[in-house]
Amino acid sequence: MTSVPKPVIICVDDESSVLESLKIQLRNAFANDYSYEMAESADEALELIAELQQHQNIILVIVSDWLMPGIKGDELLIKIHQLFPHTVKVMLTGQANDDAIQRAIDEAGLYACLSKPWDSKELISTIKSGLEKL
Repeated sequence: MTSVPKPVIICVDDESSVLESLKIQLRNAFANDYSYEMAESADEALELIAELQQHQNIILVIVSDWLMPGIKGDELLIKIHQLFPHTVKVMLTGQANDDAIQRAIDEAGLYACLSKPWDSKELISTIKSGLEKL
Protein backbone atom coordinates (compact mmCIF):
# COMPACT_ATOMS: atom_id res chain seq x y z
CA MET A 1 0.00 0.00 0.00
CA THR A 2 1.52 3.32 -1.03
CA SER A 3 1.15 6.29 1.23
CA VAL A 4 -0.10 9.58 -0.10
CA PRO A 5 2.61 12.25 0.21
CA LYS A 6 1.92 15.05 2.66
CA PRO A 7 1.04 18.46 1.22
CA VAL A 8 4.05 20.76 1.19
CA ILE A 9 4.86 24.24 2.49
CA ILE A 10 8.00 25.68 0.87
CA CYS A 11 10.06 28.53 2.31
CA VAL A 12 12.61 30.36 0.17
CA ASP A 13 15.21 32.71 1.66
CA ASP A 14 18.93 33.18 1.11
CA GLU A 15 19.57 33.28 4.86
CA SER A 16 19.68 29.83 6.45
CA SER A 17 18.91 31.29 9.91
CA VAL A 18 15.61 32.68 8.54
CA LEU A 19 14.74 29.30 7.02
CA GLU A 20 15.52 27.51 10.27
CA SER A 21 13.33 29.94 12.20
CA LEU A 22 10.46 29.56 9.71
CA LYS A 23 10.69 25.76 9.85
CA ILE A 24 10.48 25.78 13.67
CA GLN A 25 7.50 28.16 13.66
CA LEU A 26 5.65 26.12 11.01
CA ARG A 27 6.30 22.83 12.83
CA ASN A 28 5.12 24.36 16.11
CA ALA A 29 1.92 25.60 14.46
CA PHE A 30 1.04 22.74 12.11
CA ALA A 31 2.95 19.78 13.62
CA ASN A 32 3.09 16.90 11.13
CA ASP A 33 0.14 18.03 8.98
CA TYR A 34 2.51 19.15 6.22
CA SER A 35 5.95 18.53 4.84
CA TYR A 36 8.25 21.56 5.18
CA GLU A 37 10.84 22.20 2.48
CA MET A 38 13.47 24.92 2.53
CA ALA A 39 15.35 26.47 -0.40
CA GLU A 40 18.16 29.05 -0.22
CA SER A 41 17.56 30.53 -3.69
CA ALA A 42 14.88 30.82 -6.35
CA ASP A 43 16.77 28.36 -8.56
CA GLU A 44 16.93 25.84 -5.71
CA ALA A 45 13.20 26.36 -5.09
CA LEU A 46 12.37 25.69 -8.76
CA GLU A 47 14.46 22.50 -8.72
CA LEU A 48 12.73 21.42 -5.51
CA ILE A 49 9.30 22.11 -7.02
CA ALA A 50 10.14 20.04 -10.12
CA GLU A 51 11.22 17.16 -7.87
CA LEU A 52 8.08 17.42 -5.72
CA GLN A 53 5.94 17.44 -8.86
CA GLN A 54 7.50 14.17 -10.00
CA HIS A 55 6.49 12.60 -6.71
CA GLN A 56 2.92 13.92 -6.96
CA ASN A 57 3.31 16.23 -3.96
CA ILE A 58 0.78 19.03 -3.64
CA ILE A 59 2.40 22.38 -2.93
CA LEU A 60 -0.01 24.36 -0.78
CA VAL A 61 2.03 27.38 0.32
CA ILE A 62 5.17 29.22 -0.79
CA VAL A 63 6.73 31.74 1.61
CA SER A 64 9.43 33.65 -0.24
CA ASP A 65 11.87 36.41 0.51
CA TRP A 66 12.07 39.16 -2.10
CA LEU A 67 15.73 40.23 -2.16
CA MET A 68 17.78 37.17 -3.11
CA PRO A 69 20.75 36.63 -5.42
CA GLY A 70 19.69 35.84 -8.98
CA ILE A 71 15.93 35.70 -9.33
CA LYS A 72 14.01 38.08 -7.03
CA GLY A 73 11.02 36.85 -5.03
CA ASP A 74 8.36 38.48 -7.20
CA GLU A 75 9.79 36.82 -10.33
CA LEU A 76 9.95 33.46 -8.55
CA LEU A 77 6.33 33.74 -7.40
CA ILE A 78 5.21 34.63 -10.93
CA LYS A 79 6.94 31.51 -12.30
CA ILE A 80 5.35 29.37 -9.59
CA HIS A 81 1.94 30.93 -10.22
CA GLN A 82 2.14 29.89 -13.88
CA LEU A 83 2.59 26.26 -12.76
CA PHE A 84 0.40 26.32 -9.65
CA PRO A 85 -2.15 29.14 -9.76
CA HIS A 86 -3.91 27.90 -6.61
CA THR A 87 -0.84 27.75 -4.38
CA VAL A 88 -0.95 30.34 -1.58
CA LYS A 89 1.92 32.78 -2.14
CA VAL A 90 3.30 34.89 0.71
CA MET A 91 6.20 37.32 0.41
CA LEU A 92 8.26 37.83 3.55
CA THR A 93 10.62 40.74 3.11
CA GLY A 94 12.37 43.69 4.60
CA GLN A 95 13.24 45.31 1.30
CA ALA A 96 10.67 44.75 -1.46
CA ASN A 97 9.69 47.89 -3.26
CA ASP A 98 6.06 48.77 -3.90
CA ASP A 99 6.36 48.01 -7.63
CA ALA A 100 7.63 44.47 -6.94
CA ILE A 101 4.83 43.85 -4.45
CA GLN A 102 2.20 45.16 -6.88
CA ARG A 103 3.66 43.04 -9.67
CA ALA A 104 3.48 39.95 -7.44
CA ILE A 105 -0.15 40.77 -6.62
CA ASP A 106 -1.08 41.31 -10.28
CA GLU A 107 0.95 38.54 -11.91
CA ALA A 108 1.44 35.94 -9.18
CA GLY A 109 -1.78 36.21 -7.19
CA LEU A 110 0.24 37.21 -4.12
CA TYR A 111 -1.87 36.42 -1.07
CA ALA A 112 0.05 38.51 1.47
CA CYS A 113 3.24 40.46 2.00
CA LEU A 114 4.71 40.47 5.50
CA SER A 115 7.63 42.55 6.72
CA LYS A 116 10.82 41.25 8.27
CA PRO A 117 11.31 40.88 11.12
CA TRP A 118 7.97 39.10 11.05
CA ASP A 119 5.56 38.34 13.83
CA SER A 120 5.18 34.57 14.16
CA LYS A 121 1.47 34.77 15.07
CA GLU A 122 0.78 37.00 12.05
CA LEU A 123 2.69 34.64 9.73
CA ILE A 124 0.83 31.55 10.98
CA SER A 125 -2.59 33.24 10.86
CA THR A 126 -1.83 34.47 7.32
CA ILE A 127 -0.93 30.94 6.20
CA LYS A 128 -4.00 29.49 7.95
CA SER A 129 -6.35 31.99 6.31
CA GLY A 130 -4.69 31.31 2.94
CA LEU A 131 -5.16 27.56 3.39
CA GLU A 132 -8.84 28.09 4.22
CA LYS A 133 -9.31 29.68 0.78
CA LEU A 134 -7.97 26.61 -1.06
